[in-house]
Amino acid sequence: MNQSPFRVFVILFVAIAGILLAAPNFLPKSVQEALPGWLPQPGLVLGLDLQGGSHLLLGVNQESIVSQRLSDLRRDARNVLATQNGIGNIITTDVARNTLNIELTDPSQKAQAETAIRGLQNTLSDFMFSGVGVDELSFGETGDGRLTITLTPDGINQRMSSLVAQSMEVIRSRIDELGTTEPTIQRQGDTRVMVQVPGFGDSERLKNIISQTARLTFHMVYPGMTADQAEAQGLPAGTMILPSQDGGRELLYEDVAIGGESLVDAQPAYDQQRGIPVVSFKFDTRGAITFGELTSRNVNQRFAIVLDNTVITAPVIQQPITGGSGQISGSFTTASANDLAVLLRAGALPASLDVIEERTVDASLGADSIQAGFTAGVVASILVLAFMVVAYGLWGVFANISLILNIILIFAALSTLGATLTLPGIAGIVLTIGMAVDANVLIYERMREEQASGKSPLQAINAGFQRAWGTIIDSHLTQLVAAVVLYFMGSGPIQGFAVTLGLGILTSLFTAYTVTSFQVNLWYKRVRPKKLNIQKFRFIPDGTKIPFMKISRVVIALSIVMTLVSIGSAFTKGFNLGIDFVGGTAIEVQHVGGPADVGQVRELLGGLDLGEIQVQGFGTPQDVLVRVQAQEGGQSADQVAVQQVQEALAGENYEVRRVEAVSGTVSGELAWTGTIAVIIALVCILIYIWFRFEWQFALAAVTTTSHDLIMTIGLFSLTGMEFNLSSIAAVLTLVGISLNETVVVSDRIRENLRKHRKMPLPELIDLSINQTIVRTSLTQFTLLLALLPLVFFGGEALRSFTIAMTFGSIVGMYSSVIINGPILINFGLKQKTDDDEKADAEKKKRSPDGASV
Repeated sequence: MNQSPFRVFVILFVAIAGILLAAPNFLPKSVQEALPGWLPQPGLVLGLDLQGGSHLLLGVNQESIVSQRLSDLRRDARNVLATQNGIGNIITTDVARNTLNIELTDPSQKAQAETAIRGLQNTLSDFMFSGVGVDELSFGETGDGRLTITLTPDGINQRMSSLVAQSMEVIRSRIDELGTTEPTIQRQGDTRVMVQVPGFGDSERLKNIISQTARLTFHMVYPGMTADQAEAQGLPAGTMILPSQDGGRELLYEDVAIGGESLVDAQPAYDQQRGIPVVSFKFDTRGAITFGELTSRNVNQRFAIVLDNTVITAPVIQQPITGGSGQISGSFTTASANDLAVLLRAGALPASLDVIEERTVDASLGADSIQAGFTAGVVASILVLAFMVVAYGLWGVFANISLILNIILIFAALSTLGATLTLPGIAGIVLTIGMAVDANVLIYERMREEQASGKSPLQAINAGFQRAWGTIIDSHLTQLVAAVVLYFMGSGPIQGFAVTLGLGILTSLFTAYTVTSFQVNLWYKRVRPKKLNIQKFRFIPDGTKIPFMKISRVVIALSIVMTLVSIGSAFTKGFNLGIDFVGGTAIEVQHVGGPADVGQVRELLGGLDLGEIQVQGFGTPQDVLVRVQAQEGGQSADQVAVQQVQEALAGENYEVRRVEAVSGTVSGELAWTGTIAVIIALVCILIYIWFRFEWQFALAAVTTTSHDLIMTIGLFSLTGMEFNLSSIAAVLTLVGISLNETVVVSDRIRENLRKHRKMPLPELIDLSINQTIVRTSLTQFTLLLALLPLVFFGGEALRSFTIAMTFGSIVGMYSSVIINGPILINFGLKQKTDDDEKADAEKKKRSPDGASV
């Protein structure tokens, strides 16, 4: 209870800094702009689910990269062999093996050819480690004497990685051209880019602008032969056939006469003579010279302007174009001409990007989510704060002040980190409100026990803080493990939940112990009470002696039956898997002007021939959720399906509020990642508890936690609630909550094993549970006070998540109290004799660092 000046300074500094960092986020925009410059600017960013916008996960198309690279390599090989060295050759492409096969017309030139093609070797540098590179090509020879050039796996991976980095810059330039604010563009792994644009509701336009490669090239048209004739007679050497925008085909030279990289400007324009939108362009000096020479040499010849392997236009060169500028005409609208100009100004993507995950939220739905989260948070806070005062009186006020500061520090930390606050993130904060009280309850209950054992008020206060600290650390760290695993294994909103939960755990360690002890110290010095009157209300009276071990057989039998039912339901009935795990598209629509007619929506969509379509009520009577299976044509087909659904419902006054599309590839990855996350969390916690306790406690903790997980997952199967990424977050959070209860009981059992060595183990476990049951009932009730407002007011998006959390927390308390003890006995937990204690002391003395081994 001695408060050093430094400790007081730290508490006051953290509190004031937290208030200054958090407060601006809750002020109107006009007030924020008027704040003095020395005050920190708000750094908290609202997620797309709270302010609307678009989220895209883009994947580099490896097939297109390899195909393009083989095409370029084939052209380079032909150039270095035939043009530069006069070596006759026939080059074929083996796409399956990523290989070029070179057959020489004169085998005696093999040595010269090998030397020539080895000059094509390209060393790709690692973007993370400068100076480290890999060879892109490997050279060999087939059994029949043909030379081979093969793209190496490391070379392909390195090229894809470098192309992702280049693509991010191009995407950033394109989004900046649109004039949007605060886009988030992040690399995800080696081959993916995540793009979030808050407030940009036209997701279709955003996808087209971001994912279109926009590779502009100029090719000369092969004269005197049509594409159909060339296909019938055989393609002339160095030519290719490309489709044209008007539905035809053109025979072009493969060689790029001039590329889009020479462009310095592109603007939408209007051709007054023809009355059509066009795109005017301008080359840099070098490009202007090249373009002038090209057009001068080929007057009266046709040249093609090609965008992403499609011929936009192929006019005849009437006269040399020496000004370095021109225009592209085609079947443009004003909007498409503007978008093409944006693409050309920003530059071409170095690789094709596929949209493999899409989430779009309407701004009105975001506003509803904010209101739902705010309502749930306020109701939960009022309930928890009020209950603490009812249960502990003045001591509850101390805990409430610490809790309020805890919430302020969470927002301050989020603001400082520039983190994104999502709806699951708000749920994490509300959940922290319930869990943060647990540390204060542990301290207060320990004080009551110490005073009951005959200690003075000051001794009881000191002992309460000191002896509860170890249990608080153990219980919080087990939850922190789950939060860390969630962050690194999750994505998007799940990471937002993990961040707020993790920060809440860390801040509650500071506030519940340091800040509460500071308040208690000030109060004690002023009042000097002769007796601590801590608790005003309790669910279970002191001196309760419930024979838990006697009823454990019946309870365990019941648990086995319920576990088997859960497992049986999972295997027979299965789960209502969300699109996160099965792929497809979810579209949330709202009927304007009255309740939605689910039957009408089902009838309107029944004739679209989109495969399986599920239609169900969602949230309010006006809302409907439409789930469309993944289409066979991939991402483009999924987009067409969304458009068809929108068009079918538009005439009946349905507005689209949210769209989520996940490819089959990503859904499989998410399911696997979620499973791995649960396993990793359990293993990490097993190791931690094994280290802190004995192996019997670790195995018992994992066994009871596994029981809780099976029961909770069974709930999803039995009730048919949607099982999605948020469900994985709920499961992992339950790992922490369940272990929190188990650790508290186990810690008391371990303490009593040292104190009551003659007591039979079943009686000792009963004693330990009865000593902690008051704390368990109080913390469980406060947790429910925080969770139930989320269930009723948190919105439909969080419904299954919060129901699972509520159910799982009750099951976790039940298993920690009743099931954990018998499992400890069955795993062979024994009381240590005096001889065992002496042996442990001898081992400790022999240990080099003096620590127990």
